[in-house]
Amino acid sequence: MRELALARPAVTVATIVVRDGAFLLVEEETGAGLRFNQPAGHLEPGETLIDAAVRETLEETGHHVRPVALVGIYRWQAPETGATFLRFAYAAEVLAHDRGRPLDEGILQVHWLGYEALVGCRERHRSPLVLRCVDDFRAGRRHPADLVVDCGAADEPGGTSR
Repeated sequence: MRELALARPAVTVATIVVRDGAFLLVEEETGAGLRFNQPAGHLEPGETLIDAAVRETLEETGHHVRPVALVGIYRWQAPETGATFLRFAYAAEVLAHDRGRPLDEGILQVHWLGYEALVGCRERHRSPLVLRCVDDFRAGRRHPADLVVDCGAADEPGGTSR
């Protein structure tokens, strides 16, 4: 039997970080121009989702964070390309800020935006996930940060994965 070639979703992470009622966002250069997004990016091989969220936030904003809750898991298909993304959005608290750290290529600025300002620039959001994740956070959606369990072959009885 011939195996079907199925498009797989790209697994991404994002952090929702709030300070004095303002949300941490990055302004980044994209193929569609300058866009706003949460600190976010792709899961790398061998990395846990929480580790990816911490890494992406540091690389894009210079903020060291600790994820405290999973806000939600979101599937979105980009209308322009048809690419599908599976986003794990975490609420996180800031531990420290490394002001001298260079930001990832493509990140122009880091912003703290209040909710009204965030809504006001929605046409410049990277995707509809930006506002949806914030709205879910504001609505109190919280799940344990460790809800998604990372298992390796060594974690399974007999050393095999299922």
